[in-house]
Amino acid sequence: MPSKNNSFLQFRSFIPNRVLGAAAVGAMVLLSGCATTTQSTATRDQASLDELFVSLSATDNQRYRTQSDPLGAYLKNRAQSDIYLAERQEQSTNSDFAEAALSFLGTKYRYGGSGPETGFDCSGLVGYAAEKSLGLKLPRQSAELAKEGESVNRNDLQKGDLVFFNTRGARFSHVGIYLGNNKFVHAPRTGAVVRVEDMTVSYWNKRYNGARRIAASN
Repeated sequence: MPSKNNSFLQFRSFIPNRVLGAAAVGAMVLLSGCATTTQSTATRDQASLDELFVSLSATDNQRYRTQSDPLGAYLKNRAQSDIYLAERQEQSTNSDFAEAALSFLGTKYRYGGSGPETGFDCSGLVGYAAEKSLGLKLPRQSAELAKEGESVNRNDLQKGDLVFFNTRGARFSHVGIYLGNNKFVHAPRTGAVVRVEDMTVSYWNKRYNGARRIAASN
């Protein structure tokens, strides 16, 4: 009776060496793939845990700061809210200023005029609208108006800002009120009426001098 070892050797002799080699390589690839997949999954899981830890840490830190100094947290939030509300109120009141000026569209120009009954010049229109909507008593001359409030970059213009032009060979010799989208309202000249014009038109664009933002009276 043949032994088990002899039977295995006989069976082995029927299997080509190239088949055994391919099987061995396949097993190695399979094991290697499993190891790579396991390592990749572990890396992703670790990254997710790290992100979760950072998120929880930030939340815990915020909670700790709030609980350890509730008054400080309240005051900080209140200050931020006050700043936001003040900015919103300023935008709203300056918008009212522009709307007040727009209510006089069609009013005739009059040099030195400062009321709708007699007519307006450029600074007269600005002064009258500012007093009615903002409660401000502004200087009478456009050059003096250019010293009020704070300077504003042209790219940051908002509705209600004062825009200045050199129309008489002198800086800030003309003033209007910005409306948005490069439009402004003003009292232009003798023989004309209060109207809206475009700042990108060549005449106004090359004479533009700057802008100021004024605040409503308390």
